[in-house]
Amino acid sequence: MNVRVLLLLLWPFDASAQGFAGLGTATDSFATPQSPAIFDFPADHGPHANYRIEWWYLTANLTDADGTPYGLQWTLFRTALAPENGTGWSSPQLWMGHAAVTTADAHYVTERLARGGIGQAGVTADPFEAWIDDWQLIGPDLNTLRMTASGPDFAYDMDLTALGPLIFHGDNGYSVKSAEGQASYYYSQPFYAIEGTLALPDGDIDVSGSAWLDREWSSQPLSDDQTGWDWFSLSLDTGKLMGFRLRQTDGTFYTSATWIKPDGQTTTYPDGTFNAEPLFIATVDGRAIPTQWRVTLPDRDVDVTIAAINDQAWMETSVPYWEGPITVTGSHNGVGYLEMTGYE
Repeated sequence: MNVRVLLLLLWPFDASAQGFAGLGTATDSFATPQSPAIFDFPADHGPHANYRIEWWYLTANLTDADGTPYGLQWTLFRTALAPENGTGWSSPQLWMGHAAVTTADAHYVTERLARGGIGQAGVTADPFEAWIDDWQLIGPDLNTLRMTASGPDFAYDMDLTALGPLIFHGDNGYSVKSAEGQASYYYSQPFYAIEGTLALPDGDIDVSGSAWLDREWSSQPLSDDQTGWDWFSLSLDTGKLMGFRLRQTDGTFYTSATWIKPDGQTTTYPDGTFNAEPLFIATVDGRAIPTQWRVTLPDRDVDVTIAAINDQAWMETSVPYWEGPITVTGSHNGVGYLEMTGYE
């Protein structure tokens, strides 16, 4: 049995729509986020083995010299079978990497799986390095990074420079996800300038744009009646907006948002103040997926239409989901990324 097959058998997939690592299932052996959140940098840029679920999640909106738009994703997930590091093959830490490039006409995606403890994947905080096989997100710190990944029909090599501060969501990084109080530690670096080269089937393309890194860890970030989420990261002409809605089995939603000024000052918006309403449903891999939305945040006079650059940006990975670049028009203009999970 090869290593990839073994990892698929060991991976804690959930048969429900919550998917990766059973995000809404209770566990007593792992740590849980506590308020107030207290961060220790640069150590917290690294992994937290005593929490069950964690990710380093980077998306980018890019254009070439002609203004043609592209989207890029680089994600490293960590999940644990037990709250400890372990050594060698006895390590209970499992790693999964996703990389994708999206154009108006194509969506290229690939996946890597790895076992912790044997050097195949991991993260170190100082200097910063996140890797799985030969994919890397690496730099002296989180402010200056080089990012590489490749798949059967694409590759990219990018340089990133942070032009603003870290952003802490929720209550200074303690991000509540449900009325019952499930939560995660959640911060972002949404101020990256990015440039580099995409290698696609038709040749190499020089691109530049903006990128957004999300850092999040928890052990049970969802409640058991939440079936998935719709998450928006928007870079607008007057600021940035992170907003999500968590879909619940009774047809209601739990929402949260962060408004980010150009200088990095933030305002947090609690449940019920951020709204996202589907406008168009596309058929994607046999599923009904909303790929156009009306997003409103009345306190900031935000009333915008979100549209996918490519409706078919389906991540056909071990835990499938939709992830792709979007355009923003209306009261504000801009670009961003949309992630949707739990659509069966």
